[in-house]
Amino acid sequence: MLLFVGLGNPTQESQNNRHNVGFKIIDSINKTFSLSKQKPKFKGLLTTGNIGEKKVYAIKPLTFMNNSGICIRELIEYFKIDAENVIVFHDDLDIEFGKIKAKFGGSSAGHNGIASIDKFIGKDYSRVRIGIGKPKNNIDTADYVLQNFDEDETIGIQKISKNITDSISILVDKNLDLFSSTVNNK
Repeated sequence: MLLFVGLGNPTQESQNNRHNVGFKIIDSINKTFSLSKQKPKFKGLLTTGNIGEKKVYAIKPLTFMNNSGICIRELIEYFKIDAENVIVFHDDLDIEFGKIKAKFGGSSAGHNGIASIDKFIGKDYSRVRIGIGKPKNNIDTADYVLQNFDEDETIGIQKISKNITDSISILVDKNLDLFSSTVNNK
């Protein structure tokens, strides 16, 4: 079993925020692979289904970004999913917009959603870091991540979502380096 987690904030006005790119990826996975209808469970919106031979759960925590770990811990304890089988999709300021880096473990690098997950389940899980770039014109980082994507960025995120779903079998096999290079070269 695998658990896909998309990080974001559950408010209507947050839907197109840079910080919500993880939610967008989960929505794309749900649609592409016809996962079940989203149901509110474990303090999140949960879907389930199969990708290839793998049973997959996908969740968008409703606990807000800074408390994402609460939702994840409840779910993995209930379904007895090892942290090593958790893959988290989230925004990353330190990566150029549109680029993706997948890795196992590591530090939160100041990302509060990742810090919350680390606190509740440890650091032994995979992360798919989606580049949103750095703020320009002295915009505060907190304000920047809560801004909506502009029109060009929205188109870019749609392309990234497609590239991720097109390469999901590589990610399901946990070949993180190959996944990163494949997605970035499309």
